[in-house]
Amino acid sequence: MDVKSYRKESFYSYTLGAFPTIELLKKHSKDVLKIIIHSSFKNEEVLNMIADLKGNSEVIINDRLIEKLTKKENCFIIGIFKKYKMRLDENSDHIVLHNPSNMGNFGTILRSALGFHIKDIAIIRPGVDIFDPKVLRSAMGAFFSLSIEYFETYEEYIKRFPEHQKITFMLQAKETLQQKSFDNIKTSLVFGNEATGLPIELLDDNSVLISHSNEIDSLNLPNAVSIALYEFDKQKTRN
Repeated sequence: MDVKSYRKESFYSYTLGAFPTIELLKKHSKDVLKIIIHSSFKNEEVLNMIADLKGNSEVIINDRLIEKLTKKENCFIIGIFKKYKMRLDENSDHIVLHNPSNMGNFGTILRSALGFHIKDIAIIRPGVDIFDPKVLRSAMGAFFSLSIEYFETYEEYIKRFPEHQKITFMLQAKETLQQKSFDNIKTSLVFGNEATGLPIELLDDNSVLISHSNEIDSLNLPNAVSIALYEFDKQKTRN
């Protein structure tokens, strides 16, 4: 297999670093094609873990390929894997991201989602390429514990999940997150694009805003999602 730098149309992607590669092996070993290790990497604990988890995956030493794929970043292990399809669980709570465009932000959101017990993420197109190695690296292995699915429109998502309560986060909302009481029902937490937010037509009685001081104009998207997830998880746990 001739491994080249990542392109969106590639049938494969790759993890950069030991930790995300180990998470890949733990959660999706059947999709792993190859593990590449730099000759200077000598951590026996990690190497033994990879040996235990690799199954039928090929493990090779190839310094030049690592340098080619990482562009001289500080990386010593790469996991090559086939892209796979995911489908959201209709019985779980969801995060819905409307046109997310920043790969680093998206990866950070994935880590927060897993940290606050939400494993299903919907993306309303257009949106980031979820398999881009930059996303995988910023998610630090969380990606492989989640289900992420694209939808062409928000209406398509609503049609698939009509029973989910949709909570839209909008600056124009009258109720704050701090005032909101989350019902113990299936819920979709809906967030807009980093620059433009959600379309105004999504404003309704279930819209909320995150109250903060007047010293800032707004929170960035990963911070807003994390704050919302903390409050949502706290109420769910209490109920």
